[in-house]
This record gives sequence, structure tokens and C-alpha cells, in this order.
Amino acid sequence: MLLANTILIIHFLFVLFVVGGLPVIWIGAWLRSNFVRNIWFRTAHLAAILFVVGESLLGMICPLTTWEDKLRQLETCDSFIQRWLHRILFYDFPEGMLTIVYVLFALLVVATFFLIPPYRRNPRI
Repeated sequence: MLLANTILIIHFLFVLFVVGGLPVIWIGAWLRSNFVRNIWFRTAHLAAILFVVGESLLGMICPLTTWEDKLRQLETCDSFIQRWLHRILFYDFPEGMLTIVYVLFALLVVATFFLIPPYRRNPRI
């Protein structure tokens, strides 16, 4: 159960990075914070949502979901972490609707990449 919960927490943190990263970028730009223009942060954020979109367009199940599900088959009880994080992460929507949402969100992230461009190096140097 510990390994399955660990994977679930990693999955939650990944989703939080993808979804929460966009408002952090916009708020950080508004506050003139340099870290939101960091090329590594921005490239990782863009790559993360493009990975999600790619999975969805190919009809793949997230590897973290598959791994967690296989580990959960070995256990008999739900944990507190499992119950609450599953309620946050997983929804019962048609797959096509989720794909549209992922693609639209990815387009917003790509637009943000151009509207608030990252710096290739530290602008203070």
C-alpha cells in the first residue's frame, strides 16, 4: 500500500505542477518574478502538458495510473490518502471531453510560452 500511495502522491504532484503551473506563471509575470521565466521550469511545464495531450490523443492510460492500479490489486483496504487523492484526480467524464480540455489547456500553455517568454539565461547577468 505504501508504494501505491507514493505513486498516487507523485501523480497528484504532477497534476498540480501541470494545472497550477499556469496560474503561477501568469501571477509571477505580473509580480515580475524571474523564476517564472526560467527556461527549465517553463520547458518542463510545457513538456508535461504535451505528454498528457499525447497520451490522451493516443488513447493511452497514464503509466502512473496503470502502475498504481496494479499495486492496488494486491491490497484489500483503502487508505485515507487513496480515498481523497482519487476524488481529486479522477473524474467520470467521457474520454473525448477530457482530450478536448487537455488540448485547450495545452494551447493556453503554448500561448503563454510566447506571451510570457522564458529567458534562456539569467537576465541579470
